Amino acid sequence: MKERICQSCGMPMATEELLGTNQNGSKNDDYCCYCFQDGKFASEVTMEEMVEICVPHMVHQGMKEEQSRQIMKSLLPTLKRWA
Repeated sequence: MKERICQSCGMPMATEELLGTNQNGSKNDDYCCYCFQDGKFASEVTMEEMVEICVPHMVHQGMKEEQSRQIMKSLLPTLKRWA
């Protein structure tokens, strides 16, 4: 089975708890709980702002900052929210 990733930030969504929610409270398979709540995006940000939000989390996981930034700049344009 293909790993689900958030179509806004690229975060892996390995468990149901990480899925965002639709307006009716059901789980949303496309977006994570941090990006999508109650049927709408939790914050209105640009793709560039999303890169800056995500990079510190990746650095905290042990990646180098510049490598993290390059990964996010190439990944985000391929995701539904930004395509």
